[in-house]
Amino acid sequence: MKNTSALIAGLLALNLVSAANAHEYEPLLKAKKYSEVEKAISAKLAVEPNYADALVAKTDLILIEGKESRLDEATKIAEQCINANPKNSECHEALGNVLGTKAQRAGVMSAMGYVGKIKDAFKKAVELNPSNFSARGSLLQFYLQAPSFVGGGTSKAKDLIVDTIKVSPAAGALFQANLDLADDNYQRAMTSALAVNANGNEELAKIHRSVLSNVGHVLINEKKFADAEKVFTEAAQRYPDSAIGSFGLGKNLQEQGKQKEAIPHFEKAISIDANAAAHYRLAKAQQATGEKAKAISNFEKSISMRPELPKKMRSDAEDQLKNLKS
Repeated sequence: MKNTSALIAGLLALNLVSAANAHEYEPLLKAKKYSEVEKAISAKLAVEPNYADALVAKTDLILIEGKESRLDEATKIAEQCINANPKNSECHEALGNVLGTKAQRAGVMSAMGYVGKIKDAFKKAVELNPSNFSARGSLLQFYLQAPSFVGGGTSKAKDLIVDTIKVSPAAGALFQANLDLADDNYQRAMTSALAVNANGNEELAKIHRSVLSNVGHVLINEKKFADAEKVFTEAAQRYPDSAIGSFGLGKNLQEQGKQKEAIPHFEKAISIDANAAAHYRLAKAQQATGEKAKAISNFEKSISMRPELPKKMRSDAEDQLKNLKS
């Protein structure tokens, strides 16, 4: 196990923020039709103020918007959802997602005040619906990152994986791949992730895409570029409607200094799912290859989109725009 200070720092980087398990508004959210979702939610809540799917979707919208000033509001909405629908798994998961976001934005000491509630929210979501794999995945990440004195630990992660295998061997294999990544066993993680077939199960496919992405990006960070290419090529072939394969292939080339070769991959990723990170990466590649006007356009898009760029990338994008326009 890592030392306590490192684990507390790691807790702040938890990737706990995701849409809750499937609800009726998820297709519109996936299509980024946020104004339509907001109108539909408002109309539903005007008639049924405690309608669970609408309350969960409302927390998702706030998290997507990314404004820290609205996180307290999102917490109250998730708590309302739980109070009115105590046996609804997605309500508890939504609270875990919101508190996970608050922990990410808080300082170390403030974040520690949320960890118990985050764990309890995801545990309850899994207890109420053992097939809520997104909640299981978030709980797994908690166990892998949080210090043992607040309920984390590898042994608990292993127990959760064993329990998940009973519900879905494929989901258990994917969670094992995440554990292998945490243990720096990159080859086994890659082999496990590539061996899984979602077989048309969208909930499982969502986890599979996430794990393939995690494995591929870790391999890039470790400069295992050939393995990363294999993972992202498979992701692109298996999930052509997802941008993770194209984006990963572009990033893999870019990190090797192959800026020109990376450009078409980022362009394809944007054509599938335009997001801030893809525009930022494309802008960096265009800047490096002398396409000044295009770089300016994509840097501007990267800082105007939601969900927004991480602070470090956003700051860099703003600095590059100043340089390019000077």
